[in-house]
Amino acid sequence: MRRRVPAITLVLLSLVASFVPFRASARQAKKGRLLFFTLSAGFKHASIPTAEQVVKQIGEKSGDFDTTVTQDVSVFTPQNLKHYNVVMFYTTGELPMTDTEKAAFLNFIRSGHGFVGTHSATDTFYEWEPYLEVIGAYFNDHPWHQEVTVDVADPASPIVSFLGKSFRIDDEIYQIADFQWRTSRVLLKLDPSSVDLKRPNVHYRFYGWPIAWTRHYGKGRVFSCTLGHEDSTWHDPRFQKLMLNGIEWTMGRLK
Repeated sequence: MRRRVPAITLVLLSLVASFVPFRASARQAKKGRLLFFTLSAGFKHASIPTAEQVVKQIGEKSGDFDTTVTQDVSVFTPQNLKHYNVVMFYTTGELPMTDTEKAAFLNFIRSGHGFVGTHSATDTFYEWEPYLEVIGAYFNDHPWHQEVTVDVADPASPIVSFLGKSFRIDDEIYQIADFQWRTSRVLLKLDPSSVDLKRPNVHYRFYGWPIAWTRHYGKGRVFSCTLGHEDSTWHDPRFQKLMLNGIEWTMGRLK
């Protein structure tokens, strides 16, 4: 005669089974690695040391990734890049990368890795057209350096949904040109009613003033945000959360 298994035993077995996949997936999730490249071939921002420190802290506090900071272009080799999940730029100008290093950089992203561009990453590589295909826009003056209202253009995005409908921030606000609007998803944009549109060098474009967006390059994910000129922006918990979400999205960990 078959013995009946007590009901309490069945409940306990069910609970154990329900936790096994979760614990297994948690063990399989490896800490990511981010390469933060901060070389300035043009204007050098005073907030770069702060940005380097904050990005390291974001990774350490979240436990999601370790950060390597460098200004050495020789890191862009296939052998070295295979150790990283994401490359992040806080750069300016025509960076002195060789054609081989540029090819390694592009192949890294195209093959399914991540790229994050912050603030003046859009003020980089004007003379290298493939870079525009990666980052999706170029810097085109900054007529406002003040407190502004930033609208959340895509509240459904998990990168920016925590910000609500809009927020106020005091920073240097970029205009962008050559925006690849057909292949980019705008997350944040300037509320034009919060600035003086009659100031010199204000350029009207049909896509307005995007501040943050995502796009794809091959199999890779790209997140760009033009905020970050001021130390105060990097110390702002909202901006830190935005950077963490953007980095995690490029790693494929934020759906």
